[in-house]
Amino acid sequence: MRRPGVSGGAILSRVITVGQAPGSKEPIIGRPFAWTAGKTLFRWFEGACGISEEQFRSMIYMAAVCRCFPGKTAAGGDRVPDSQEIITCERWLAAEIEILQPSLVIPIGKLAIQKFVRAEKLTEMIGKKFAVTFRGHAFDLLPLPHPSGASPWHRMEPGKTLLGQALREIVNHPSWPMPPGQPPRTEAIQSAILAARSGLLRSAT
Repeated sequence: MRRPGVSGGAILSRVITVGQAPGSKEPIIGRPFAWTAGKTLFRWFEGACGISEEQFRSMIYMAAVCRCFPGKTAAGGDRVPDSQEIITCERWLAAEIEILQPSLVIPIGKLAIQKFVRAEKLTEMIGKKFAVTFRGHAFDLLPLPHPSGASPWHRMEPGKTLLGQALREIVNHPSWPMPPGQPPRTEAIQSAILAARSGLLRSAT
């Protein structure tokens, strides 16, 4: 592991994302998902609910399985943290969950998903909600695939459809915050119902 550790900052939120580990750019920039994978991740959420990267970072607490860059493999790719490194870093994640008491946790990538549930295949995880208890705290778990450009999973079927389903589940979760300037969730739902009724009335006349 290579210091410094990377943190998303002290955000008071009932929603937590859990990434895998920083890449080589994140320790330099000083925030998680600061490079190519981050651009993809924030584009997903902007498309799902109109939230910008700046709004996301200001409203959602961003944690990770490991906080330091694991280094490179002999082939030049980012190294996956080993089991001892994951255990060493676990107390940080456990403390964050204990302090924030989240009601929704979003693990991003298979390594992060496996911290909470057994993840054999992404097709069995993505787009589904799990009731999880971690270190004595219960919350909903809605996994996402890793947005890495090296993985084609989220760009191909059934991954593309499952990703869309997962994002809809997340932004419709009761704990998901609404960006400033948008109506409260109840008003947004009522507006959608009224719009649907209006469309039905027009089609019937």
